[in-house]
Amino acid sequence: QVQVMESGGGLVQTGGSLRLSCAASGNIFRINAVDWYRQAPGKQRELVASLTSGGRTNYAESVKGRFTISRDNAKNTVYLQMNLLKPEDTAVYYCNAIVQPDNSRPNMYSYWGQGTQVTISS
Repeated sequence: QVQVMESGGGLVQTGGSLRLSCAASGNIFRINAVDWYRQAPGKQRELVASLTSGGRTNYAESVKGRFTISRDNAKNTVYLQMNLLKPEDTAVYYCNAIVQPDNSRPNMYSYWGQGTQVTISS
């Protein structure tokens, strides 16, 4: 079994920063990729940032230059550094990890965390 847990959300003022963490634990052989999504009230969930096992990153246009995704392989943790935050960044942020649990089988599975609330005040 694999668990994914986000942390680091909170309330900050416009222009502030937050660092979100996504920690995976349990039966993990390899984490292939990790994506950060967000969902604001009344809106669809949107992809914010992606990080592949090879280190390739991708960002939504709305966060380019302000958000940075990174990983600590030793800790099975992925971070989302968010700077110059705006009120429109307010949302619940979710982590999705693509995990290979078993080194004897190539199967990979998608695991979601429960989300962490980010609120930016104007």
